[in-house]
Amino acid sequence: MLRHLLRKPCTLTLFLIQPTIFRSQLLPKSEDFEHSLKSQPHSYAHGLSGPTPSSMDPKGTIIFTSVGRPQYGFDIFTVKLNQTPITNSTAEDRLSDGSSINFNAQFVNDDQSIVFISERSGSPQIYLTRPGLSKPELLPSAPSSLFHDRPIIKNQRLYFISAHEQPDQPFKSWSALYSIELHGKRDVVRLSPYGVVDYSPAISKSGKFVAVASYGSHSWKGDFHELKTDIVVFPASDPHNRLVVCERGGWPTWFSDSIIFFHRQADDGWWSIFCLEFPKNPIEFSGCPVIPRRVTPPGLHCFTPAAFHDGKRIAVATRRRSKSYRHIEILDLESKAFHPVTDLLNPNFHHYNPFVSPDSGSLGYHRFRGESAQGESTVPHLEPVMSPIKDLRMLRLNGSFPSFSPNGDLLALNPALDENGGVKVVKLDGSKGWTLIKFRTSFCNSWSPTEKHVIYTSLGPIFEAARTTVQIARITFDPSCLNGNLEEIPCDVKLLTREDAGNNAFPSCSPDGKSLVFRSGRTGHKNLYILDAINGEFNGGIRQLTEGPWIDTMPCWSPKGDVIAFSSNRHNPDNVEAFSIYVIKPDGSDLRRIYVAGPKGSSEADRERINHVCFSQDGEWLVFAANIGGVTAEPVSWPNQFQPYGDLYVVRLDGSGLRRLTWNGYENGTPAWHAGGELEMGRLCLGNEAGVKPSGEFDEPLWITCDFD
Repeated sequence: MLRHLLRKPCTLTLFLIQPTIFRSQLLPKSEDFEHSLKSQPHSYAHGLSGPTPSSMDPKGTIIFTSVGRPQYGFDIFTVKLNQTPITNSTAEDRLSDGSSINFNAQFVNDDQSIVFISERSGSPQIYLTRPGLSKPELLPSAPSSLFHDRPIIKNQRLYFISAHEQPDQPFKSWSALYSIELHGKRDVVRLSPYGVVDYSPAISKSGKFVAVASYGSHSWKGDFHELKTDIVVFPASDPHNRLVVCERGGWPTWFSDSIIFFHRQADDGWWSIFCLEFPKNPIEFSGCPVIPRRVTPPGLHCFTPAAFHDGKRIAVATRRRSKSYRHIEILDLESKAFHPVTDLLNPNFHHYNPFVSPDSGSLGYHRFRGESAQGESTVPHLEPVMSPIKDLRMLRLNGSFPSFSPNGDLLALNPALDENGGVKVVKLDGSKGWTLIKFRTSFCNSWSPTEKHVIYTSLGPIFEAARTTVQIARITFDPSCLNGNLEEIPCDVKLLTREDAGNNAFPSCSPDGKSLVFRSGRTGHKNLYILDAINGEFNGGIRQLTEGPWIDTMPCWSPKGDVIAFSSNRHNPDNVEAFSIYVIKPDGSDLRRIYVAGPKGSSEADRERINHVCFSQDGEWLVFAANIGGVTAEPVSWPNQFQPYGDLYVVRLDGSGLRRLTWNGYENGTPAWHAGGELEMGRLCLGNEAGVKPSGEFDEPLWITCDFD
């Protein structure tokens, strides 16, 4: 599942975006969702294999997982530094309203007005709120974009990152900087040159200069711990006059028009804050390169700086050895002393991405709002997500590896991928759920297409070696129990593989319900096998489908039964981080590769990392998670960055019609495509009466915490 610099001109190809009216059958979660569905143009982004006519677009409903995202529950908070001693949570004010998740804010002025990102409309959009405003105001932005980030308002102009324009090649991020007048024509202006990737904008105090963390015109190199962006500066009035002021830097913040702070990983491995100071304004300066000065010491991680305009302090997010959470602290630049802020208020929550008011009197950040806070008090089983394709609906699942029951009214899922996980069944309207297996590690479910009471799953640890014991299990339960008040349903668990047969996982049931295709490591290599769905491998009910010293995994049987799709690194077995899509007939014939990122023999094709392949209901399309869109935002500023991939795409079975479905900073995966007729989305249960209590349990990126182990 989920994971540089503008030096010389290059020849670029501009892909045009064809706007149409965006419509959906989704029940609106709020007025904002309804407004977005009415006003958002739909972007027919041209796939790498060419444009897809709307009449040939995929249809149905895709349900998928975003790692950790259902638990975020972010709201934006502020502390007034010059009024109340920071000793407890009474010194903290919430600026957002508890709807959806709200993050990456900036103050507009000194009266606590903020501009921020919220996902209440089904995708990250830009909102403004101020004291006395009953609900946040949706601001104008890129109309065809399903991703916005890091908004800033300066001199009546809105600056933001968007990812609505496809770059000229695969493995390049779609993220770029745009701006729009708030009181005028409201034309969206691209400030990043076409073909250039920019993240994390900052506007100087005077409004004269813009700084970005820029990946330049390079194709993504596969890095996702530190992107190795460069600090690029340009005048707000002349965005083409760009100057690289420092190599290897991210998340810039202006101290004055001639001083910039930023973060990067120091040579000793600690994320640290550095300072750039120019003898005169950065655009006029053309002397020797400025050597950045390290501001924060080794021994703790510091990132996402925000400069106070009093010239004395910076706010940073820190991760200390002695703490289990990310916290906001203030660094006094003269005394070099750190002053804790959020650790005194909420020691057991992560706090992210500080921002400072123009008068330096208020400090803001976002964090989990807490279980008892006003606002949304449950995590829904299913959450609508904006789709870029008219007749394709998308839902985010609170769990992993969803699988539809034969008549499409129920979902099987894994609520967690550890010993607290198990297998759960949820109504497709999201209104109720039942536990089948509890306190046992389970992953990847396949509901029998012919039996409404049979689910196949993998029992054992995930992400383990070929010889580790993982078994395929057949779960049978009485469906009449779903009509009662029981929360846990009794079931029978029958193991279909031998305990000594190694790592057996990822079952997928044939359309006739008689066979399973799955991955097994019984030979020391992970290859595909076909198994008797009732009796298992006992009495000879198993045969090998693929064989070789590589990894064949995550198979999916087509609804027509004629082909099996799977992920494999067989084209380069020495590279365990490059997987592509392959298809094969159940009898082992007609094996072929589906090229997504580039044609056979191209360097792009060999960089594909594709997983979780799943068929559409008509068997003509595949949905999958892939890395070919690069990185959408600086990973260190987000939780749960585990893998350098995680956006969802669809492609036809013949390799044409590639379309991107998700643009965000999450790791998306384990999709399932609704196998029945039209899913009635109007019955979705989206209120606080359904779902589970939020826990705020999401993780720091692994490369942050590994230094402490």
